[in-house]
Amino acid sequence: MVNGPSRQKPAGAAEGLGRRGSAGPRRSKAAADAIIEAAVAVLTEDGYAGFTIERVARRAGAGKPTIYRWWSGKPALLLEIYARQSLDLSATDTGALESDLMAVFRLLFRFWRGTPAGQAFIAILVEAQHDPAALQALRAFVAERTYPLADPFDRAARRGDLAADFDLAATLDLVSGYVWARLLTRQLDEDHEALASAARIIVRGSLRR
Repeated sequence: MVNGPSRQKPAGAAEGLGRRGSAGPRRSKAAADAIIEAAVAVLTEDGYAGFTIERVARRAGAGKPTIYRWWSGKPALLLEIYARQSLDLSATDTGALESDLMAVFRLLFRFWRGTPAGQAFIAILVEAQHDPAALQALRAFVAERTYPLADPFDRAARRGDLAADFDLAATLDLVSGYVWARLLTRQLDEDHEALASAARIIVRGSLRR
């Protein structure tokens, strides 16, 4: 779903500390990294309500035109914050679909709790409700990053475990709906019984009988 390491605001990157000049149309890695770090700091400290391009620019010591040159707006910046976080799913292959799915749920909830990704994704979902451009960007982003949720089902298919009429797209909609509902309602605890119940219900409709 995502790649890149989690970043922390470096010491000394205080609001208003030195203004960076416009880097022109070619994106400067150092300047872009500073803007992303500032965006993460603003989102973490002020939440979605306080997240604006103006505040990010001030925090990064960058000009608003530079940010708008490199990102089309707030949704694009939020999506990059999300995309830069890391999620390692290498330990989710347990050999059975239900336990694989539970392992994915646990890692995803831990990821959303422990990195800026959860707050960023909530902000993206909120933006998408009233901004058509944000909705289009969200749909494109999600379409490109379905593989963490699809991986358990791909492995089950290779084992020959899935029903003949299994519908991956419909199943991923159900899985996404479950995890997004937990994110939006801030229920990201790793309650074993709750995760087991959700995984069991989804798996019942997926496996060959």
